[in-house]
Amino acid sequence: MKFEKLSDGVYELNVKGYVCPHPQIYTKKALSKVQSGEHIHVIFDNPSSGESIASMCDLTGDEIVNKQQEGGKFLWDIEKS
Repeated sequence: MKFEKLSDGVYELNVKGYVCPHPQIYTKKALSKVQSGEHIHVIFDNPSSGESIASMCDLTGDEIVNKQQEGGKFLWDIEKS
């Protein structure tokens, strides 16, 4: 797991290689560390993690503003509510 600041208001969370529930747990922790309106680019490679991350965002009100897939890698941009 790697969490780093890319620029003002933009962070990256790389959870490739982790299986559920770890990507969702790490995403939740990362979102708790940023301010409203800031973005986290989440990179993961476990397809079922997308379901749990999306469900969590539905509950918290955080918005998935972009979803991309490159090969077996998923790249999601989440904006903190």
